Amino acid sequence: MNELRIGDLCARVPVVQGGMGVGVSLSGLAGAVAAAGGVGVISTAQIGFRDPDFGRHPIECNLRAVGEEIKKARAAAKGGIIGVNIMVVTRRYEDYVKAAVAAGVDLIISGAGLPMTLPELAGDAKIAPIVSSRKALHVIAKHWKKKYDRKPDLVVVEGPLAGGHLGFSREDIDAYTVTNEKNYDDEVKAIIDLADELETPVVVAGGVYERGDMEHYLAMGARGVQIATRFVTTRECDASDAYKQAYIDAKQEDIVIVKSPVGMPGRAIHNAFLDKVAAGERFMRGCRQCITTCKPDTAPYCITEALINAVEGNLGEGLIFCGRNAYRADHIETVADIMEEFSQ
Repeated sequence: MNELRIGDLCARVPVVQGGMGVGVSLSGLAGAVAAAGGVGVISTAQIGFRDPDFGRHPIECNLRAVGEEIKKARAAAKGGIIGVNIMVVTRRYEDYVKAAVAAGVDLIISGAGLPMTLPELAGDAKIAPIVSSRKALHVIAKHWKKKYDRKPDLVVVEGPLAGGHLGFSREDIDAYTVTNEKNYDDEVKAIIDLADELETPVVVAGGVYERGDMEHYLAMGARGVQIATRFVTTRECDASDAYKQAYIDAKQEDIVIVKSPVGMPGRAIHNAFLDKVAAGERFMRGCRQCITTCKPDTAPYCITEALINAVEGNLGEGLIFCGRNAYRADHIETVADIMEEFSQ
């Protein structure tokens, strides 16, 4: 059986659970995945949204919640690996990293920008940049080596079939997924070749739904995969039942590319909320200090509020992020079911 080794850490199942915010992958899901032999990952995106003081002091609530969720996940993990996903474009990014390190997290995964300063913040935690191109990995690895004499402990390659915010232009998304003018496997192979030179393992994310997808990337030289969408429709997922049911009810044509108010394309399930936004309705009620690229004065809606609404089950006013394969979900399963499939 394949194992995923990240420095001195070892996951007996080569599966990293993708970080999903807001509130979709917290300690419940991450702890269960880690206990089952994978890498459980908590999304720090607006992680403190349930705190009564969140509306007034969102960042402070988030920083407290980072440590609390890591502690709860660790208690459930049975000695397994716990990581966090922290977006580079998060306001006060450095403070989130420091909070995770102080809580003793094993692994910090960081994308939505180039995590150039991560090595100086991460302490003993393992560090993994998310990249979508060989060029991005080259820039990060060269800088980390020169300034910190450190290399990535893991590389996460996130492709155009992923969910939520995507690191591609709309034109490239279409070229990879609609017209098929480009084959993303070519880029994956180029990234793996560079990572091999760095002696750093690679996991591939985006569109990984069943064991055959993992075997495809292992044959290309990856050491594992990152899976997010498949874990949403599990009992252990931290999202509401209504959120999970939206995945089960979705048809293939319901999976759409949207323009996020933070300036990036994203993949989501089409719903009434998106129709209202397309019709020109504006849902901007205050700023929750989430992403540096958001412009509250002109944004059509607060992405924090829309994602919180969705995860709590208020789908009529919620943005339901998902991966390309969300429509394939047809029942609620357990984390153990999924991990068993990927460990055979």
